[in-house]
Amino acid sequence: MCKLILPLSLLVFTAFASAQKASPAASAECKFPDGKTIHVDYSSPRAKGRKIFGGLVPYGKVWRTGADDATTFVSTANLSVGGKAVPAGNYTIFTVPNPDKWTLIVNKKTGEWGIPYKYEADELVRTDMSAGKTPGMVENFTISFDQSGKKCTLRMEWENTRAWVDITEK
Repeated sequence: MCKLILPLSLLVFTAFASAQKASPAASAECKFPDGKTIHVDYSSPRAKGRKIFGGLVPYGKVWRTGADDATTFVSTANLSVGGKAVPAGNYTIFTVPNPDKWTLIVNKKTGEWGIPYKYEADELVRTDMSAGKTPGMVENFTISFDQSGKKCTLRMEWENTRAWVDITEK
């Protein structure tokens, strides 16, 4: 009987631990009028009462933009991201947060953990993102898109900070 209880206990504990993942997987997508898309997959960490920007995530340093694996950015369209050309393809995105503006980095390197950042040679573009305050506390790091006509606005929110950049199809 003991031989059966230990393996079952481990199985239940493993299943419970997986269900309680600190930074669960999340995704966001924007669809252009012609059916082409931008799709982002990321891990969504929680604030848990911590000081995020300027604390856990330092200002002026490259951040993997989420948790765990680097955030993926996949587009079936040729894009203009903050005015800079990004061909259709698979990429990772990183950011450099600052209080008044952020920098979005679109990187050609994929399938990476994301820290420490050592992929400068693989960067496709760096572009400015606007930054401001959210109306209230945002517990879960969130990436989303606001779609309007031929424009998708990529938005990131966490704690009391929002950053965004306009993306159009070329």
